[in-house]
Amino acid sequence: MRKTFRGIYLALILTFLYAPIAVMIVLSFNASRSRAKWGGFTFDWYVRLTQRSDILEALWVTLTVAVIATIIATIIGTGAAIGIQAMKKRPAAWLMKVSYLPMTMPDIVTGVSLMLMFVFVNIPLGYWTMVMAHITFDTPYVLFAVLPKLRQTDNNLYEAALDLGCTPMQAVRKVILPEIMPGVITGALLSFTMSLDDFVISYFTSYTDKNLSMVIYSAARKGIEPSIYALSTIMFLVVLALLLVVNKRGALEEVS
Repeated sequence: MRKTFRGIYLALILTFLYAPIAVMIVLSFNASRSRAKWGGFTFDWYVRLTQRSDILEALWVTLTVAVIATIIATIIGTGAAIGIQAMKKRPAAWLMKVSYLPMTMPDIVTGVSLMLMFVFVNIPLGYWTMVMAHITFDTPYVLFAVLPKLRQTDNNLYEAALDLGCTPMQAVRKVILPEIMPGVITGALLSFTMSLDDFVISYFTSYTDKNLSMVIYSAARKGIEPSIYALSTIMFLVVLALLLVVNKRGALEEVS
């Protein structure tokens, strides 16, 4: 009886979470504009995405911001993880607590805070402020993906590399980085996913350039066109694929 109840409960939760997404995916192939009427199967709404300049421009902004923010956040997060690992226990603990803040604060608080900071220092809100905002919330994901790999690494490897003639930077590049590379890649994939999917922080930190999430929000206010279903479906599948890769890597690392 208890097992049956758990199965029903799980089925209800999954239905509640994923039924709306399934409906959206089905409607993205509906030839009719009406959500209440099925007009046949079509790829027309996906074709129309390639004909909309605002969508293509938003796609370019989304991908370039995500790539730039991921590269910089990966460098900063990896360096910060190595530095925290080398610190004494108390300062490292304080830095860890501070690093959790961007991940635990509501997006709207982060977005408004960054917007006020950019306005205060007189930086125009646009593409580059969006990039800097994404770097801010991406970096902790890299940091906390790399730290567990560092803790699994033998501390004597770095000192052994120095004894064998490596400079500190060579020791990090040739010895430490290969050991923690799975964590670096996982952190980079997570940060790219978070950047690709962000709306709230991007909305508050850019008035000129819009990413795909902002374009979808603007389109929804004017009235949903089926091409927006197609765009949302593509974004969902891309994010899902990246998350599956991250989870697969995590499972392989636990096995190894």
